[in-house]
Amino acid sequence: MPRLTDDDRRMLDGEYGAFRQRAMAFNVRYAEVLGAEEMCRVSRATLFIGAQHYLDCYAGDENYEKIFSEFYLCGDGPVALERFADCCKTQTCAAACDFRERERTHVSKERFERNWAYLQATREQGVKIVDSCTPYYVGWIPMMGEHFVSTESSNVVISNSLFGAMGNSDGVEAAVCAAITGRTPKWGMHSGENRFADCLVRLECEAESVYDWDLIGFTIGRMIPKHVVPVLAGEIHGMEINRLRQFCSSISVTSATELCHIVGVTPEARTLEMAVGPKRIEHEAVITRKDCEASLDMICSPGRGAVDFVSVGCPHLALDEIKDIAERLNGRRVKDGVELQIWTDYATRAMADVNGYTRTIEDSGAALLTGSCPVVMREESHAHSKAMAINGAKQAFSIRNQTKAPVYYGDMYRCIDSALSGRWEGSRR
Repeated sequence: MPRLTDDDRRMLDGEYGAFRQRAMAFNVRYAEVLGAEEMCRVSRATLFIGAQHYLDCYAGDENYEKIFSEFYLCGDGPVALERFADCCKTQTCAAACDFRERERTHVSKERFERNWAYLQATREQGVKIVDSCTPYYVGWIPMMGEHFVSTESSNVVISNSLFGAMGNSDGVEAAVCAAITGRTPKWGMHSGENRFADCLVRLECEAESVYDWDLIGFTIGRMIPKHVVPVLAGEIHGMEINRLRQFCSSISVTSATELCHIVGVTPEARTLEMAVGPKRIEHEAVITRKDCEASLDMICSPGRGAVDFVSVGCPHLALDEIKDIAERLNGRRVKDGVELQIWTDYATRAMADVNGYTRTIEDSGAALLTGSCPVVMREESHAHSKAMAINGAKQAFSIRNQTKAPVYYGDMYRCIDSALSGRWEGSRR
């Protein structure tokens, strides 16, 4: 049994109701399994909830309180949904579908309506509907030392690595119970002594664009040992939020990394010595252009050919990227028979509306969509495709488990051009 505060014990004893009691009981069991000696206060959360495909085992059961109680709270018998912890700023991660565009994204009416009903049920208990895998673009920014939970792997890495916040890649049940109670076991990246680097990584490859950093993250992840804390050192120029977003997304695909120190960027790594602290470097890796080209071969189908499905926005795009896409599409038309899906969050979409970017994109025949992506929506959204082009390494690599179609991978500009021409003309090397 971990050490509990008086407030923890009151929750566990049921003084604050069955809802929090069930969630706190989960926290205690989780801590016991982990060997965590105490809890820590969680003040920020993003949750992968709604009518996600992992709930398909409940098909035909419309009792969401029962589903929530059994799946997220891991207990027998339903308990009434109540308020999530007021001390924890909680919002939704990527959704099961865009809540506006059902037919355009090939989602069944049943899932579309069920997703909205599930989200509304948790909204009534204080969970904000944001449906974003890039919540830092719209105000969800944990401060250095702040404890958070997130079910989005790229958000875990960027929150630890850029903001110096403290959190793990917990499962969806653990994140939900943390958001309900405002408490989670103090282990892993929640403990300062576990955050020091023990793996040194140096770059000997191009690192000038979002695309470069996407490949770098994927490559580092597959070349370092599992369960190390890497530190990226050397001459690093032009690091900015969009490049770091893509890097954190792809490194989480090929590794168990939750924190990657970048010297001069990570608050805990102003110097290499600061990042390593009392530990010592046990492993080293050098990332070359040849290594990145090998990664490209793993992500992108070979050759060239016709495409009929193009998805841009994994993770969700920033407003400046939507502006660039609108300017590239201005006055041009997507090839007949080709779908071009561009993904962002609701707030960024609203800003794109105000700036006229949405109209320009829609006039081209493309769609500016929100809240989800083809991988999260799964096969029903793209089963009809004969060949895809995708701009994110995370999505391009992951979607291969959902399709037999060729999956081409490149930067968002090559993807946009392939939607205009209807062809993929090969990958950049």
